Amino acid sequence: MNITEIAVFVVYLACMLGIGVYFFMHKKDGGDKQYFLGGRSMSPWVAALSAGASDMSAWVLMGLPASVYALGLGQAWIAIGLALGYAISWIYEAPRLRAFSVEFGDSITVPQYLTNRFLSNSKALQIFCALVFLIAYTIYAASSIKAAGILFNTVAGMETASAMYLAAFIIVGYTFLGGFDAVCWTDFFQGLIMLGAMLVAPLFAVTMIPANAGADIPPAFWSFTADWRDIVSGLTWGLGYFGMPHIIIRYMSLESQKDMKKSLAIAISWTTIICFFAIVIGVVGRMFLGFDETINKNSLVFISMVRNIFPALISGVLLSAILAAAMSTADSQLLAAASSFASDVYKPVFRGGKVSDKEMMWMGRIVVLVIALAAMFIALNPNSGSIMSLVSNAWGVFGAAFGPAIMLSLFWKKFNFTGAITGIVVGSFVDIFWFMQLSSTGVYELLPGYVAGVVAGIVATLCSGSVSEEVMQKYDVAEKKAFSGED
Repeated sequence: MNITEIAVFVVYLACMLGIGVYFFMHKKDGGDKQYFLGGRSMSPWVAALSAGASDMSAWVLMGLPASVYALGLGQAWIAIGLALGYAISWIYEAPRLRAFSVEFGDSITVPQYLTNRFLSNSKALQIFCALVFLIAYTIYAASSIKAAGILFNTVAGMETASAMYLAAFIIVGYTFLGGFDAVCWTDFFQGLIMLGAMLVAPLFAVTMIPANAGADIPPAFWSFTADWRDIVSGLTWGLGYFGMPHIIIRYMSLESQKDMKKSLAIAISWTTIICFFAIVIGVVGRMFLGFDETINKNSLVFISMVRNIFPALISGVLLSAILAAAMSTADSQLLAAASSFASDVYKPVFRGGKVSDKEMMWMGRIVVLVIALAAMFIALNPNSGSIMSLVSNAWGVFGAAFGPAIMLSLFWKKFNFTGAITGIVVGSFVDIFWFMQLSSTGVYELLPGYVAGVVAGIVATLCSGSVSEEVMQKYDVAEKKAFSGED
């Protein structure tokens, strides 16, 4: 136990909770659009860094470096796939999604956008999407809570379960109080912390590597060549960005269409650096620390590196990056699931569309609590799997379910409601089936799920008739705004 490191953690957590209290006091009467989407008032810097931070959960500092540390540069294909997918998503998807979400009913959630995009009165798509959100985000949030528990256990000697409860309490606290504003601003600061830590730690470690450090590392470790299934699966991770609700909701939250290019440049630069240095940490960690099964098993490469180099005060600050990574993802997931359930299920189904803004916000807060409790239950289960496996499962479901439908809705004018709901259902079920029955093939389930979703969406659209003239006109207006940068 290191008292100085614990003190740094306490100050850090208090600051995050303080942000939630601030926005609760200053914007508590802003309505559901304010609570769930920040009133579409996010600046380019906040939108970009919060999108990146909410994407890069604790696995980027624990799971991915540990994979590279143990298996070598062949594991870098995941980072390459993520960097490419994120860049493509910001360049081609983000401008259109913001413009389309505004033009089609000023939508504040992804399921709401997909329904409004076709001017449909059916709530089937919103309800099904909300159910997928609740299941997948519970699994995803569990990975972040588990990472925080491992960190506190390693650094403070705190019992892992107690550490998970503490982390969940802080995350739920500022999300519950401050909503989207608190989530984005905490993610903004946490994104800066992650970037600084990932730059500093390996650069200092390189200067301290023993002269004969690489002697016992097998030659295969240094090869980018991997089994074709590893390469394909790694690149496939990039497809997940097109349908990841807690990330693409940031595109919709930008204050102005004109801010898109600036936000795009910031976001792509941040993520590219993060992905690159996640690989560097794994490689440098192997040379600096040597191979240790305990480090490998518990994904402790970054933690061990930092604690071996820096005094307690600095190591506490740098290790806060893991908390930042875990919390910045979990808060976004909790809010995305809560906003979807409140806006897409509770309001239209249980309340017939007649509900006050205050009631909507409190329903969202209740859902945040429920999902956090369910995520805790999964994280505490010793058989729940590793941090990386939990992230992989949730990432696959989201990408396969929503990616095809969202991209087709943005780039195909004649895409219709039947095609959207068919693509979402087929994509999600193929992804889950592949994971349960065909994972032995070594191909990441997101790939077949995504392909199936695209094919199903196209076939269902072609077989179900044309869209209305009003939808076609709105599509043209939104597309023009996306290209021109006008609001």
